[in-house]
Amino acid sequence: MTSSILTGFAIALATVFVMEGVAYTVHRYVMHGIGWSLHRSHHRPRSGPFEANDAFGLMFAALSLALILRSTWREWPYWIGIGMALYGLLYALLHDGLVHRRFPFVHAPRRGYLLRLIKAHHIHHAVRTREGAVSFGFLYAPPVEALAKRVRQRLRD
Repeated sequence: MTSSILTGFAIALATVFVMEGVAYTVHRYVMHGIGWSLHRSHHRPRSGPFEANDAFGLMFAALSLALILRSTWREWPYWIGIGMALYGLLYALLHDGLVHRRFPFVHAPRRGYLLRLIKAHHIHHAVRTREGAVSFGFLYAPPVEALAKRVRQRLRD
């Protein structure tokens, strides 16, 4: 049981931050590992509105929804589900909308962190195979210069 709604909000916010670590780990070791058969579609030009890789988002959404529906606002699983849903919303807006332009209403930034996020993810996509990619986070982007240097070195090796 959570002691207050404020505690619940804190759990949800903490979950958003934890989810970036979970997403990084799943992206690096599952999507670029055993789940490559689904994730490969994300590293190729999309021929329609959906791609096989969207199955990963649906799996996380289903887990989030299950946590929310199987608990009440007074229980911590509810707030973890809310945090997961918030992370999913940020992922959809920033990764799918801003980076991959799947939503036409998002305008590309000209400077700042969001531009760095776009560039870092495009560097990730410079490698079209499951090995050798960099920058596996979705909401955190390491410095672009360092990523580009690592990719160039990996492509030379």
